[in-house]
Amino acid sequence: MNFYLLNNLDIIKTLIKTKPKAIARVYGSSLYNKVWGKLKFYNSELGVIVLSEVHNLPQTETNIFALHIHSGNQCEGNFDSAMGHYNPDNKLHPNHKGDLPPLFSNNGYAWSAVLTSRFTIEEIIGKTVIIHDKPDDFTSQPAGNSGVRIACGIIKVDE
Repeated sequence: MNFYLLNNLDIIKTLIKTKPKAIARVYGSSLYNKVWGKLKFYNSELGVIVLSEVHNLPQTETNIFALHIHSGNQCEGNFDSAMGHYNPDNKLHPNHKGDLPPLFSNNGYAWSAVLTSRFTIEEIIGKTVIIHDKPDDFTSQPAGNSGVRIACGIIKVDE
């Protein structure tokens, strides 16, 4: 068995056998009030696994939606209270700790799993998750020209 397959099996075992350490329940803004979903955060030996499942995303030109962890701790109004990307090291975009790969909508439904070592679960508890209406261009500063904030959730310890 090669190293990569072994790591993949470890990740699958983590998702099947363990409970997430944190969850963000996301909900849409008043203009996108049908959007809802969950992001689950798991600890693994290789880093943090972020499992995303989102429903009722709007139809757009690309059906690709930017996904970021933001530094704020609230999801109020148009989600400006979520503040900017989580970026404690003041790095340029797309090297913020809160930069994540995009969500790809399939008829309004998106599911993804990402393994990252950019942050620990403990450091993102209380922060927010934001879904934007456009894909991140991974170039524009400070946030990738990712458009309007359409959904938000607060990352909380899963109890």
